Order: sequence, then structure tokens, then C-alpha cells
Amino acid sequence: MIDIRIIRENPEEFRRRIATKGVDAPVDVILQKNEQRRALITEVERIKAERNEGSKQVARTRDATERNALIAEMKGLGDKISALDDQVRQVDEALNDLLLGIPNLPDEDVPVGPDETANVVTSEGGPEREFSFTPRPHWELAEELGIIDFERGVKVAGTRGYVLRGDGAKLQRALIQWMLDVHTTRHGYSEIEPPLQVLSEMLVGTGNLPKFADTLFHDAEEDKWLIPTAEVPITNLYRDEILPGELLPIYHVAATPCFRREQISAGRDVRGIKRVYQFHKVEMVKFVRPDKSDEELKRLMSEALYVVDRLGLKYHVLDLSTGDMTFGSAHTFDIETWAPGSNEWLEISSCSNFRDFQARRANLKFRPEGGGRPQFLNTLNGSGLALPRVMIAIIENYQREDGTIQIPVALRPYFDGRDTIGKQPVFGPSAHIADV
Repeated sequence: MIDIRIIRENPEEFRRRIATKGVDAPVDVILQKNEQRRALITEVERIKAERNEGSKQVARTRDATERNALIAEMKGLGDKISALDDQVRQVDEALNDLLLGIPNLPDEDVPVGPDETANVVTSEGGPEREFSFTPRPHWELAEELGIIDFERGVKVAGTRGYVLRGDGAKLQRALIQWMLDVHTTRHGYSEIEPPLQVLSEMLVGTGNLPKFADTLFHDAEEDKWLIPTAEVPITNLYRDEILPGELLPIYHVAATPCFRREQISAGRDVRGIKRVYQFHKVEMVKFVRPDKSDEELKRLMSEALYVVDRLGLKYHVLDLSTGDMTFGSAHTFDIETWAPGSNEWLEISSCSNFRDFQARRANLKFRPEGGGRPQFLNTLNGSGLALPRVMIAIIENYQREDGTIQIPVALRPYFDGRDTIGKQPVFGPSAHIADV
């Protein structure tokens, strides 16, 4: 949530910056509501002071008639205070609803532009793979090998459903396990296994509600929501708490299924597993001091890129423009990897600094070391990495001419040392079964 002081102190500068996100914020209405609130509170305080003074007079008055008149007057003042308090609550609710609908301000160094066409490539790396044959898309390879079953996935789950089989399921599990191992043992994250269903206020805290309700899966009877990313439950772990400053930074990582009701245009991304309603992702979340958040964003990027490098994938990093950033982000960098069979760049990580935007919505605070008033901390998160697009990249980049897939070196320990994914059995167990 935006700090209303930013709007109040320089409304024109706020209009300029928020307009770069393609938003026409109701600044005048917000300022009017804020002034109304302040006037009401001033009046409440004036009447309370008058009532306090009257109460003292009641205590000093000995004449019964005069005393009863003063008591009646104090009761009338109390009624006025109650009525004004109700007005303050109504204005607070209206003001809060207005502020909840405003996205985060982009940092000043974010590229300004209307959409993804204004994104800036800041770096690139990874091997340039050469093929002696025309590389094929993952949906052809995976179906022929029997590692993805699209037909039965759609039969069970409907549109965009798919089933991972054999080494396809093992590849996803290996990636998740390896990435968790990397982030916990090398990068210092603490692993979390969060709930997959959350309360509405958790999604308000991260900025998914109220604006993006139509992209989420909702259990109306229980009023619970399936998470679109582990960012939601993890960010809210410390809501309404004041953390000791010496505990910061806090790093958490989780691997969870994610559920999103994305609107998919007919004819777009209809093949394969690029855009689906349910997928897995390893998510990194940071809770940091405000003066460390720029440094932590760089570190977050390096942690995601370490995984990409170890997988041997070609990539580039995009500094997202103001018009392409998410609702809550102040600065976002996307990592995209090249998929030669699909002939496109795929986003496999998005690393964002939210500043104190989520902290204000979820009431996340810390107390500085040595004392002092509690302050809002800063939150950051990033994919480390997102599946199944990493699987697409591996299948298409590591394909061989005979249709098999080479297993990246980093993942071979999770395949008992094997270096190849070949054709899977059609049904039943593998031909090689260990003695039980």
C-alpha cells in the first residue's frame, strides 16, 4: 500500500510517477477523504477535551440541579463523539479501499514505457547451443518419449491439463529437490512448507486482492483461496508482528504447486506446458531493512542466475518497464531462457523489490537495534526457478537427434547417475525393478 504522505506532500509528482504504470489514480478523491478524516479527528479531539473538562466540573459541582445538567451535557457530548467515530471509520474504510487499488510506485531508475516493448536487456549469458538437426518443440519430444501425457491430462483435468510420467515426473522432482538444496545450503535460505489455501487478507497483504480476484481459484463456502505462488503465505508469516531488527534479513524458500486462472487467448500458447493453470515453482522470499533492499535485489538475481548457469541454459536478463511490471513491484528483473524448439524466450524467474508496499498492507514491521519506533520492513521475492518452463528449456536444449534427452550434469545424482532420458514404458513399472 502506498504511504499516503507521499500523495499528500507532493500530489503532482505522485501523479507523474504512477501514470508511468498506466494508472490514473484518484488523487483528488484521496486527498479530499484524507482532509475529511483529519477534520473529523480534530473535531473528535476537541469534543473529548471539552468532555474531560466538563467531567472535572461535575466532580467539583455540589448543587444537584446544576450537577445533573452537566451530566446530561456530558452524555450529549459522548453521543457526538460516538457519531463522529462512526464517520471516521466510514472515511477510513473508503480511504483504505482507494489506496488498496493503487499500484506501487516504480523506482526512478525503472525504464519508462507502456508495455514489454520498453523492457531493457541488461545482461546475457549461457552457452549458445548448436544443432546438426532442426530442434523440435518439447510437446513433440515429450509425447514421443512418453514423459508427458497430454491426452489423459485433458481427460482428467480439462483444458491445459497434462500428466508427467516416468522420467518426466522424475525430472520435475529432481529440479525441485536440487533447487531447494542449492538455496538452503549455498544461499542461506530456510525452507518453508506453507499452506496451499489462504485467507482473503493474506492475498490483500501481497497485493493480489482485491484487484486480481478473477485470476485466482476461490472456495466461496470457506472463503479460502488457492495460492497463485508461495510468496502469498510466506510474506504473511510475520503479519501484524514487530520483528527484532537483529533477526533481519530473513530468507525463506518453498516449493509449492501454484494455481492461476489465466485467461489464455485462443490460438496462443495452445501447445505444450508453457501456460497452464497448475504448475510448480520454487520461490525465494526476503524480509530486509529498507536501506538494504537494493543490495538484496542484486543478491536475489545472482541466486536465481546461479541455478540457470548450473543448468547450462542460455539466458538474458530484462529490466522490466513501468508498464510491464506487476501491481506491487517497485523494480523487477526477469530472467528468460531460450527454447530452440519452440523458437522463443521463456520467463523462468521474476525477481522483484516491493519496498514497503506489501509490508504496509500486511503490517510487517521491525524494531531497530538499540530501540526506537518500529518501522515497516521491505519485502522481495523471486522465482528460483519456475517450473515447468525450466523443463521446457531442458527438454529442448538437451535434445539429441535420436529423440532422447541428455540430463544436465547437476541433476544426474537425482537420476542415480544416468545421463539420458529415453522412451518410457507405455504402462506398468519399469523393466528393471530392484528386489524387494
